[in-house]
Amino acid sequence: MSVVELTNSSRWYGNVVAVNDVSMKIGPGVTGLLGPNGAGKTTLIAMMAGFLAPSAGEVTLDGAPVWGNVSVYRTIGLVPEREASFGYLTGRQFVRANAELHQLPAPGEATERALDIVDLVEAAGRNISTYSKGMRQRIKLAAALVHDPGVMLLDEPFNGVDPRQRLHLMELLTRLGAEGRTVLFSSHILEEVEQIARHIEVVVSGRHAASGDFGAIRRLMTDRPDKYLLRSSDDRLLATALMATPSVAGVQLDARGGVLVQVTDFGSFAVSLPRVARERSITLLEVTPTDESLESVFSYLVSA
Repeated sequence: MSVVELTNSSRWYGNVVAVNDVSMKIGPGVTGLLGPNGAGKTTLIAMMAGFLAPSAGEVTLDGAPVWGNVSVYRTIGLVPEREASFGYLTGRQFVRANAELHQLPAPGEATERALDIVDLVEAAGRNISTYSKGMRQRIKLAAALVHDPGVMLLDEPFNGVDPRQRLHLMELLTRLGAEGRTVLFSSHILEEVEQIARHIEVVVSGRHAASGDFGAIRRLMTDRPDKYLLRSSDDRLLATALMATPSVAGVQLDARGGVLVQVTDFGSFAVSLPRVARERSITLLEVTPTDESLESVFSYLVSA
């Protein structure tokens, strides 16, 4: 049962801060590292894996510093997002090379066991260059599992994977977590995290935005104020009427036309908007959400 812990950890490159004073603890089971692209997820994983030194703070594995401690590589398995150019190797050769790098006593047996775990035994004799995206993800996972690590770190493992392969990977990560391993995977897609991780860590712009049970954080995300752009036959009259609506927190006329409305309760707003328009003989031409991107959701979490 291994635990990876970051304590006030930061990483910067010159004047660019990639990770800013992050503290979190990752224990057994499956944890999702959620954040928009560019949030610092890859840097965090590289620090946890011992490939990057923290510029400040500390990263530990079971209480021992990760950076400069080669012994941690017997406990950590890393599945990077980038794919190294090993297309000329067969899947079996690639996994076997990793087994030999770890100086395992029976590299052949370890290789076959890892290939079996990811269900790639039949395709193991083919060159990696012939593999689909999903198969390449699975062969990287086999290479990371070959030494039977207690900690698995995966950077965007579902990127570019078709639905069938995604389901297979999700089932595999769930099984690894159920075995008692500490499994951390990063993603910028909320639904991926929701399906397999009950505990999540949210990062935005290098900062730690939220931590804990997925359900509670999901409620924070869905309960945030929503913004909509309304266009109608009489924007000024509509704006005046909406200011008296309980579910509306703010109203502003848009310089490009239309009304910008901040809503605190979408359910009530969806009922009251057509009633308000009908009572004043206003024709609604457009109702468009303006902040449905993940970045807006995460930014709300940071400022909440």
